[in-house]
Amino acid sequence: MFFYGATDVGMKRTANQDNFIITEYSPDVILAVVCDGMGGAQGGGYASSIAAETFAEYVGGFSDYITQRHGDKDVDEKISDILRAGTEAANGKVFAEAKSKDELFGMGTTLVASLITPKSIYVVNVGDSRMYHVSGGSAKQITRDHSYVQYLVDIGKISPREARRCDKRNIITRAVGTEDEVEADLYTVPRTKDGAFILLCSDGLHTLIEPKEIAEALKRKGDVDAELLKRAVDKLIGLANGRGGGDNITAVILSC
Repeated sequence: MFFYGATDVGMKRTANQDNFIITEYSPDVILAVVCDGMGGAQGGGYASSIAAETFAEYVGGFSDYITQRHGDKDVDEKISDILRAGTEAANGKVFAEAKSKDELFGMGTTLVASLITPKSIYVVNVGDSRMYHVSGGSAKQITRDHSYVQYLVDIGKISPREARRCDKRNIITRAVGTEDEVEADLYTVPRTKDGAFILLCSDGLHTLIEPKEIAEALKRKGDVDAELLKRAVDKLIGLANGRGGGDNITAVILSC
């Protein structure tokens, strides 16, 4: 497998509150996590940093199990439980830090992570950072945003197209670290043999980029390599900045 990630401050912000971590446990087992912080210039970046680090450290404690066991229902449930517990650990760390200093009060972060194993892709999500599965020339959104505009779409008040332009699209309904408990969504996607990709991204990217553009950026004529992924990440971030770059922009792509 190949992977590449980058984060950019965008065109309007003065600080980057996004963070990401990619950890390769073995040639066919990789963990990636993206966090998009909130809570002021100091708090947001700190929240996303410690959430990503705490989550990756917690999951890494089970790396021997993850690399050796995969493919049956019991293992699927165990790995999903590990990702959920890792999110809870990150939540506890951010929440405790936010309570410890007045200037950090109210800070929090989104969290989206994917663990790719030989047979399955495991996903955990809190907030409005996203995971897309790119296969067969199309990009499918796997995660569901925990956001006010998604709620408006769900109840039929606005269309998905209108949601992209809604001035309340930055309001999220779940976050890591803002409460003493957090509820995470878990997904499992079977791995395929057709040269698929995973994209993890913050809302600074997906609010400005169409799924078809994600798929287009990952079109290939030859073999997959790290350079292909770098070109795709650079292209997507460049497109977002070219359309205003109103927020921090993070994109992580993994071949699977």
